Amino acid sequence: MESVSQQIKSDPRYPEACQSCMNCGVCTAICPAAGYYSYDPRMIMNLVTEGDNAMLTEIMSEDVIWYCGQCMSCKPRCPRGNIPGVVIQILRMVSQRNGLFVRSAMGREQLAVKRSIGHNILETGYCIHPTRVNPAMHPEQGPVWAWMSDNADEVYGRFDSNYNREGPGNMRKINRKSLDELDRIFEVTGCKKLWDTIESESEKRIDGRFTKYD
Repeated sequence: MESVSQQIKSDPRYPEACQSCMNCGVCTAICPAAGYYSYDPRMIMNLVTEGDNAMLTEIMSEDVIWYCGQCMSCKPRCPRGNIPGVVIQILRMVSQRNGLFVRSAMGREQLAVKRSIGHNILETGYCIHPTRVNPAMHPEQGPVWAWMSDNADEVYGRFDSNYNREGPGNMRKINRKSLDELDRIFEVTGCKKLWDTIESESEKRIDGRFTKYD
């Protein structure tokens, strides 16, 4: 089996995302997340280029790789054309594939993302759809959202959106053929296999079979 460093560098996105980092720190200086968290894109780029498997395994087992908001502010500002945000994408995927994500609180949230946004895409064609947002689960939205949810046909109908109905228009019901195509894309690209890993590794955690150093 490839080491985590080899897995990172064999990703097809890697050659563009990490071409020739000179460790200047511009990415950290411009990074919004670095202002809120103990997060240093320059350090992560350095670890990736050095290829230290022990250190890479450690950071992929922590919250740090989930701090990035994927704003890509780093992309246009790197003097060497590197994209630290894409390197983070690769680290997240390798973390998931190797079951390392369950070792951190933010990593474990990927199960909820998979079961909500991921399933929404395949079942409705949308990342988020009003029919899938239960007001009882989001009390922070307040009574206005609850009222809109109960009266969605009337509210969205005012905007000629064809809300949740067949035919053209915004927020329309996606036809079965398109949903089947999406399902096939998720299958052939390996997304469903990754989802299975997220489920199985999360189940280990739930069952108490996980230890930090297993």
